[in-house]
This record gives sequence, C-alpha cells and structure tokens, in this order.
Amino acid sequence: MEGVSSDILAAFLAYWPFLGMALIFYFMLYRPQKKDQKKRELLLNALKKGDKVVTIGGMHGVIANVTKTQVTLEVAENVKINFEIAAIARFQEQTK
Repeated sequence: MEGVSSDILAAFLAYWPFLGMALIFYFMLYRPQKKDQKKRELLLNALKKGDKVVTIGGMHGVIANVTKTQVTLEVAENVKINFEIAAIARFQEQTK
C-alpha cells in the first residue's frame, strides 16, 4: 500500500509545475481580460443621449440617439452618423 501512495505523491509532484503555470496564466491573462470586458460592457450600457464619446476610429461626437445595437453621433451641427454600439471606445474626457 505504501508503494501506491508514494506513486501518487510522485505523480502529483511531477504535475505540480504545470498546475502552477495554469494558475499563473489564469491570474495574468484570463482574469484581467474578463475584468476589462465587464468594464466595457458597463460603459456601453451607460450610454445615453447627450454623452460626449470617442469611437474606435477616433471620431468625436455627441450621442443623439441610442438603440440596443446602434448609436447616432452628432459630429458637427446637423451632421449625424450612425455607428454600431460596439464602435464606441470611451467617453470624451472633459477639458478645463
């Protein structure tokens, strides 16, 4: 019986580095990505008419209309452009 338990211990010790590496990859890659994804989802759900935003292409504008899948930006007076909601990168930072 002692031989079986030492074999199990040896197998565990042999695979321990791989388990450790898997945990490191989880905390360094997967978890931060999920955190960023949740932050982006909160940003997109918070969009409302009148918000100043920047698209992923660098277009600055004010939200004129928001639907579940599209957003209409007013980029100049009487110039409105429709974008997919996923094209919104961030809120425009306020300048003093």
